[in-house]
Amino acid sequence: MSDLKIVQKDPENEKELEEGLPRPVGYRILVALPKVEETFGDSRIIKSSKEQHLDHVLSTIGLVIDMGTEAYSDKERFDTPWCKEGDYVMFRANTGTRFKIGDTEFRLMNDDSVEAVVPDPRAVARAS
Repeated sequence: MSDLKIVQKDPENEKELEEGLPRPVGYRILVALPKVEETFGDSRIIKSSKEQHLDHVLSTIGLVIDMGTEAYSDKERFDTPWCKEGDYVMFRANTGTRFKIGDTEFRLMNDDSVEAVVPDPRAVARAS
């Protein structure tokens, strides 16, 4: 099992967060990364700040927040879109432009960087 939390909506910060989010252009996708757990699994062993940082940087799962108007529009490359807003997706660890707004980390990536749609992100863990 993964040590990642599913992104939860916080009504108080949601409006502020939405106003600060960049809008993807062209064929780019905006993905939010799940919050990293401070402990290992169900144990009480606390992760070091370095381990927590690596979990963020090397994250391979995220929630599609927004998509540019041209995402998956190239019919020669895509028969159908590979994902949609609200899907959890898998991508390579260092994919996209990394940035944070508040406590949430985001990636802005190309549409063809998505490698899979993940039905339950809690079931997927980063390989060591």
